[in-house]
Amino acid sequence: MKRIYSILFFLYLSTVYAVAQDINSLSLQDAVTEKPFSLENEVNQKALVLIFHSTSCPFVKMYEERIIDIRTRYQNQGIDFALVNSDPNPENQKASDLRKFIDETGLNMSYLMDINQDWIKFFHITKIPEVVIITPGADGLITAYRGAIDNNAQAAGSVTEKYLERAINQILKGEQPSPGQVRAVGCNVRSF
Repeated sequence: MKRIYSILFFLYLSTVYAVAQDINSLSLQDAVTEKPFSLENEVNQKALVLIFHSTSCPFVKMYEERIIDIRTRYQNQGIDFALVNSDPNPENQKASDLRKFIDETGLNMSYLMDINQDWIKFFHITKIPEVVIITPGADGLITAYRGAIDNNAQAAGSVTEKYLERAINQILKGEQPSPGQVRAVGCNVRSF
């Protein structure tokens, strides 16, 4: 019986180690700079906030000003930001259109093209917009938070829980975000 538990524990550790290696090697094309964007090279400060996004999801428009505000307040505190477009429609993945979107909205951040939805699958993203905060850890990059931006997509003035901001503030204090995951609300990944 001890042998079975030992084998299961070893398999668990092997899986955890393999996942940690995978996150360090994730890379996508940035539509803004037209250069590769790899997590291993880009998470060099306190954290990187990935915002899973689509120009065709109406929930994204509702969050646009809040995203700009959060980026503006935290970008000079060691927190980097990037949008990740995982829209399955090739028409919504044109680099020139994504660059134009960034210029017109004032979002001013990298816009990564997840054409094959590799990052959506890796991070288990189910809604758009949904955020993932990546931080450097002792053994490589870790996912510190995944989920909702706040608790009211439709009315910024009615927000009572600012999940993303709370997670960022906890990271800036050297703490692990709690909760580490909050269910996001928005467009379903496959149906928007």
